[in-house]
Amino acid sequence: MAFRLCPYTVLAGVAAAPYTSASKSTSVIKEAYTSRVTVHQNRKTFPYIWKWIVRQDLFAAGSDTSSSTVEWAMSELLQSPLSMAKVCDELQRVLGSRRRIEESEISQLPYLQAVIKETFRLHPPVPFLLPRQATKTIQILGYIIPKGARVLINVWAMGRDEDIWPEAMKFMPERFLHKTIEFKGGDLELIPFGAGRRICPGLPLAVRMVHVVLASLLINFKWKLPAEVEGNKIDMTEKFGVTLAKAIHLCAMATPT
Repeated sequence: MAFRLCPYTVLAGVAAAPYTSASKSTSVIKEAYTSRVTVHQNRKTFPYIWKWIVRQDLFAAGSDTSSSTVEWAMSELLQSPLSMAKVCDELQRVLGSRRRIEESEISQLPYLQAVIKETFRLHPPVPFLLPRQATKTIQILGYIIPKGARVLINVWAMGRDEDIWPEAMKFMPERFLHKTIEFKGGDLELIPFGAGRRICPGLPLAVRMVHVVLASLLINFKWKLPAEVEGNKIDMTEKFGVTLAKAIHLCAMATPT
């Protein structure tokens, strides 16, 4: 039996749905913050309140960016049947008849890792990262950056630079199979989480989460596009904001395997 899946749909026992949007997450956090401040007027309890708010904020930000990355990855795979076949064959080879992946098995799935890297390259979760501020005046490549200037790093443009990535607009996970390029800050051509001391603190969790959720979707279901979408192809228009989301969410047909 086939059923229609849009992003954020809960697949029981496979993947839990995060918040449906950053705005919803923000409103939830704001309401929680107000209620906590009302209840805990004593200043001695504020550290607890602050820690609670930070945890909620990190969860909301992490879940929204991770779910967006999985949606982009599924969109690219559904447009590239060969890549979809390769990643599914790899999962079948490593997991056999099992329908649940362990975190320890991610290292045995190089093509799955390449798919995630290619998705991060083309569709970084936060296209301009978080703003930095220059602590002193500095000159870079002839440009003067004055002290106190806000600096935004356009990782979206970096990932589509033809001087760095041949056929940059093409989804090709194979480009990462024979290269030791990681996205943990050491290779500056691919820094979807930033780099240095201010690298995203949620990187370890996000990386595991994206790999496990995507693998779980591919293990447990066979995917295809609805007839009305297949004829017109997937709309890959981007909706720019703090996070990079699809303007029109992916809708696909899933048949349990």
